Amino acid sequence: MANTLKAWMAPNTVTSDPNDKILILETTGKADINKVYEEMLAEDTGLRIETIVHVVTLFERICARLLMNGWQLNTGLFYAVARFLGVVEGGRWDTEKNKIYISFVQDKVIREEIAKTSVSILGTKSDVMYIIEVEDRKTGLKDGSLTPGRNFFVRGANLKITGTDEAIGVSLRNTASDAVIKLDADMITTNKPSELTLLIPADLPEGNYELTVTTQFAGGNNTLKAPRSVSYPVHYQKEEDDRPVIE
Repeated sequence: MANTLKAWMAPNTVTSDPNDKILILETTGKADINKVYEEMLAEDTGLRIETIVHVVTLFERICARLLMNGWQLNTGLFYAVARFLGVVEGGRWDTEKNKIYISFVQDKVIREEIAKTSVSILGTKSDVMYIIEVEDRKTGLKDGSLTPGRNFFVRGANLKITGTDEAIGVSLRNTASDAVIKLDADMITTNKPSELTLLIPADLPEGNYELTVTTQFAGGNNTLKAPRSVSYPVHYQKEEDDRPVIE
């Protein structure tokens, strides 16, 4: 089955060249694990939903366990391996200076789907609002991970927080509980059209979040009548206190 991705051309905020364009995905929607289960059921495999959920959950748990025990994991969908950040001092693991992260690379199944995918360019959107990159300034990671009490960088276009609507600002919505944390204005330490620097709340609970930027900014001195938003998936996972000594 052929696939199609729809995209808009937009100015590249990294350069000043007006002819430098990038493509921004026209999203089809948001899909979670339940959408995956729904699509699996639609394949008419004869499996019950309970069986599908059990097998997928088991797959996730085993993959995580293998990675956290040093295996280089190749599933066909992705290749993954554990990596380390930070300088080791005194031969000991320091949770303040050292971190574990997982490096993922697309594998055969994804490459095969890419080969069957066409891109439909819808046109140019000069005023499009988008987030193209995020970075945890403590760890340097760009995978959406957050560190409470530290700065978080967001890069894109038309992100500047401005306007009078009460919805204006930056919020973090916990995807499990739907609880929303809205950042105070003074927690937005850099507020530019192409970049934001945010101070993440020091008491942020562990979990997966949807970071949403809402503004009435429309470029230059222009202001939108109604606010618009763009979201990006982020997450915070506590590090365990007990870490092995590195011999």
